[in-house]
Amino acid sequence: MPVSSPRPLRGPLGLLAVPVVLFALITWQVVADGPLVGVDERVSRALVRPDRFSEVLADLGNVQVAVPVLVLALAYAAWHGRAGGVDRWWLPPLAGAAAMVLVPALVVPLKEWTDRPGTPAVPPAVGYYPSGHTATAVVAYGAAALLLLPLLRSPAVRRGLLALCAVLVLGASYGLVRRGYHWPLDVAASWCLGAVLLTGMWLSLSRSTRRRSSGTPSSRTCPS
Repeated sequence: MPVSSPRPLRGPLGLLAVPVVLFALITWQVVADGPLVGVDERVSRALVRPDRFSEVLADLGNVQVAVPVLVLALAYAAWHGRAGGVDRWWLPPLAGAAAMVLVPALVVPLKEWTDRPGTPAVPPAVGYYPSGHTATAVVAYGAAALLLLPLLRSPAVRRGLLALCAVLVLGASYGLVRRGYHWPLDVAASWCLGAVLLTGMWLSLSRSTRRRSSGTPSSRTCPS
């Protein structure tokens, strides 16, 4: 009887492995002061040019800016689902809120553990890795997009929403590096962390949708 070879990771779980591995690699380099750290510092020196515009872009990752955007998306998704009679209408907003809550729960201990100093553009301090502002931007804007995409009918509007999400995240990331608030690796690590949280959110919502579609038909009314 032939022995079947292990099936490779496919689909979302395979995609999830990529940011996990990259995050582990970056973290190892930061903690061990590896070769990537030297490259990171040289890139930072080439990019840092503190100005008002970079500071405004960096503010896109502030909790006071990004989280209200997510809250509006949470509220709209909850209202739309409940008004449309959707079963477990509360699940997508709950998943989005949980992803956001996990950001400080993960970032704060990592900052304390890695104890990375800041760039020369900021006052001497430690705890800059990973970037909390970047993780906040990735998860807040990304979760808002995941909540709103199923509610949009027009492909052009969906593409516009994804483009806007990408612009906000990249703008915040660029501003943080350009202003000197973070090293590039701090930002890259938070992209990976945010990707893991958003993929987990998407998987939980997709799994719930598959269960509903394969189970007993519900009496929900499709929104007009």
